[in-house]
Amino acid sequence: MKTIDLVKLLIGRKASKPAITLLTLAIGVGTAAIAAAQITPITPGAGASDFKPLFVKQQDLADGKRLAETTCVGCHGQNGISTTEGVPHIAGQRSVYLYTEMKAYQSGERRQTIMGNVVKYLNDAALVNVAAYYATLDPPPPNTSAATLKPDPVEAGEAAAKSCGGCHGEKGVSKIAGIPSLVGLDPKYLVSAMQAYKSGRRNNNVMKAMLANVSDDNFKNIALFYALQKPARAVTPSPGDQAAGKAASAACAGCHGDTGVSSSAVNPSLAGQDAQYLAAALADYKNGTRTDDTMKGMVSALDDSARKNLAAFYANQQPAAPNVRKPLTAAEWSQRCDRCHGLKGDSVDPHIPVLASQRPKYLVKALKEYRTRTRRNNEMAAMADALSASDIDNLAAYYSRQKARPVLYIVVPSQAQPK
Repeated sequence: MKTIDLVKLLIGRKASKPAITLLTLAIGVGTAAIAAAQITPITPGAGASDFKPLFVKQQDLADGKRLAETTCVGCHGQNGISTTEGVPHIAGQRSVYLYTEMKAYQSGERRQTIMGNVVKYLNDAALVNVAAYYATLDPPPPNTSAATLKPDPVEAGEAAAKSCGGCHGEKGVSKIAGIPSLVGLDPKYLVSAMQAYKSGRRNNNVMKAMLANVSDDNFKNIALFYALQKPARAVTPSPGDQAAGKAASAACAGCHGDTGVSSSAVNPSLAGQDAQYLAAALADYKNGTRTDDTMKGMVSALDDSARKNLAAFYANQQPAAPNVRKPLTAAEWSQRCDRCHGLKGDSVDPHIPVLASQRPKYLVKALKEYRTRTRRNNEMAAMADALSASDIDNLAAYYSRQKARPVLYIVVPSQAQPK
């Protein structure tokens, strides 16, 4: 038997006990590959009425096509390929998914005025037929014009931090007296500090010049990179009386922690910090070069010796990593999505939609709606909650660039009746 074209849905075959098998296959796969494939029968029965679109006949498909061409084409485009922002492609989409989603619009479970009004008066047979019709169409081509994936934030942070390594150490552990370490700091604090240098609120011309052209996104990336590095004490001298410094530190513990490890994003950790930098910062708060009313009051009674003692105590404490998790890369997120949506977004579960070749802005919109609970699905809401805005954009761009594959539905030969 010749190699077959697997774009279309095999339908209309009768079976004594209908059992449909589905495979996601590329066009032009040979019949030998089908025979060798691992396949699982779907046998509709009690509680499985949503499988009805898998069992339509040719006349049902023709009816579905007529309905689609008079009712759906205005939004979803000719042949189910949308040309409207925010409106999904539905060509080649899984028929059971399309059917159940139209039922959800009809019942009000999914709230969208236009779709609700379109399907409101359609009977069940019409929904079945139009869902099956769209499933037979060629999927849209990959969206090669979709935005490129944003770089991994940790990798971007490491790249942006290259210019910082000369002073602050390659991994943010200072080896130069008077230069602060950047490890062990909450990213929010480090971002605010960099922004203060850039704006001039912190008076340091070298830092202001270094950060002049750094974007807010890269501030976040740099701060994340340093937050994920192994914390270590600065490799610099720490002259001073540590015992005296420990006694004086009691007044600082409320904000900076007993040993200088802060539990607040607003207040920096001091443990392991370069001693000369700490002493100079305390002097700057006292003389007003660095403005902070709380700190000014706290250090007003400290002389030069007391500042050195306090700095020596903190410099010799063990820093700790802030409570920050390494974000997943776009590749890692897509692997999680693929568990349900199929390899590269080609779903093999008729209930779960294909993501491959979908409009990226529609995918962004859908994920945001899951996150705000505008669209209700517990599993998707939990996934969306963990995604950053950058993650959402990356996933949408990634899946829109993948090639959607058609699904072949076949009657299991052993159960088919002779023609």
